[in-house]
Amino acid sequence: MNRNQNDKKEFDTSNLMLFLYKWRYVLLVIAMVSIAASVIFSSPVFITPKYKSTVIMFPVSSNSISKALLSDQPGTTQDILEFGEDEQTEQMLQILNSSKIRGRIIEKYDLMDHYEIDPDARYKKTKLYNEYESNITFERTEYMAVEISVLDKDAELAARIANDIANLLDSTKNQMKKERATKGFEIVKDKYLNLKKEIREKEDSLTKLRQMGVHEYESQVEMLNQQYAIEIAEGNQRGIRALEKKLDILADYGGAYVSLRDALEHERKQLSELRERYEEAKADAEEVLPQKFVVDRAYKAEKKSYPKRWLIVIISLVGSLIIGSLVIVLVENFKRLNEAIKHHSKKSKFS
Repeated sequence: MNRNQNDKKEFDTSNLMLFLYKWRYVLLVIAMVSIAASVIFSSPVFITPKYKSTVIMFPVSSNSISKALLSDQPGTTQDILEFGEDEQTEQMLQILNSSKIRGRIIEKYDLMDHYEIDPDARYKKTKLYNEYESNITFERTEYMAVEISVLDKDAELAARIANDIANLLDSTKNQMKKERATKGFEIVKDKYLNLKKEIREKEDSLTKLRQMGVHEYESQVEMLNQQYAIEIAEGNQRGIRALEKKLDILADYGGAYVSLRDALEHERKQLSELRERYEEAKADAEEVLPQKFVVDRAYKAEKKSYPKRWLIVIISLVGSLIIGSLVIVLVENFKRLNEAIKHHSKKSKFS
């Protein structure tokens, strides 16, 4: 059985070699025509060459200035120099693909005109966005970085667009964060200022009570009672009346003094904690940090990246030879079928 299979393979191979040899001139002509056609039709006359520029960057792990630089609480601090991970990379890709960045690039470089899209066309925006997405791509690398790739017929413009998109990542993400951080800061700011106002009012009230003679209620009461007992023992009526007036003042305003003093102490502790949150929220609302580590910035390409003429030539050559061979096989089989039909019809007549 193995011998029969080997004989069949040899037979098929020999048939193939005979077929190629028989039609060698036709296949050679097909190959030459295919090469010439692919070289001509892949030239700049038919296909506009494009140049590629790329930016490679890593996301940052920390997005909060307060947590990275100001927070003293254990477990909340973040390393401002640490590279981001998978989650931050996905966030970066989502922002790069956002309509905000796309719209600003289209407007800045007038891509509608640059891509030669008719502004009066029915689906002009669809065509523009499709052209944008085919020329500008964002991909995650195997090392969790993000690569911005820009193809354009203008090499200088491709580099500028790639670098601008990288820069727009910072402004776009910081703007998104600032909207939320500003609202948070306003909430903390209102609480902080209201608490400061309440503390100032209580301090003013305590000042008035001190002016009336209430300084330290507990120690004053103890001291005056001791002195009052001494004056009674000595029978000093003038001293007794003076001490009674002071004790009456303490009796009238001592409770208010103690209440204000204790409340003021509690609110000062609250103010100290709130001041930390106020400073953190203020930093998040007003300051900005870069949202990326740029590994490679885009530069003007010296050689075109599209189209790859050698690849077009190879694909065209292989494809034309395969199609040509199939056509030849079909023609041969068609001839054999006609000869068989004619032979069968002649044999039928004689019979």
